[in-house]
Amino acid sequence: PAGGPVAGSHRSASKKSRSARAGLQFPVGRVSRFLRSGNYARRIGSGAAVYLAAVMEYLAAEVLELAGNAAREDRKTRILPRHILLAVRSDDELNKLFAGVIIPQGGVMPNILAQLLPKKTTGNVASQKYGGSQ
Repeated sequence: PAGGPVAGSHRSASKKSRSARAGLQFPVGRVSRFLRSGNYARRIGSGAAVYLAAVMEYLAAEVLELAGNAAREDRKTRILPRHILLAVRSDDELNKLFAGVIIPQGGVMPNILAQLLPKKTTGNVASQKYGGSQ
């Protein structure tokens, strides 16, 4: 047919994965399989897996970027669980999303209560240093 596709060209075009078609790194086919086998609904639309894979990829990229910044601040080249915890807990929206999550080997956020800090007194530096006026 004039102007139509060449014979056999349709086959090579359809071999592109759904992840590649969507421009994603996360596997759309695997997400689709898990959605179907998870019995979340009787019917799962074709776009649901693409959407969910895109959301998961975005969240992973966001956490990795913030954790990478925390690792760089700590002068480390490797992201540790501690860096992931610091990244998640310092971001308001991610902290709300990860509210009930415990990150193993992450530790706790550095926090010293104001009542435990030494009191700031005004006055002469010498009198503070030697315990009053003599």
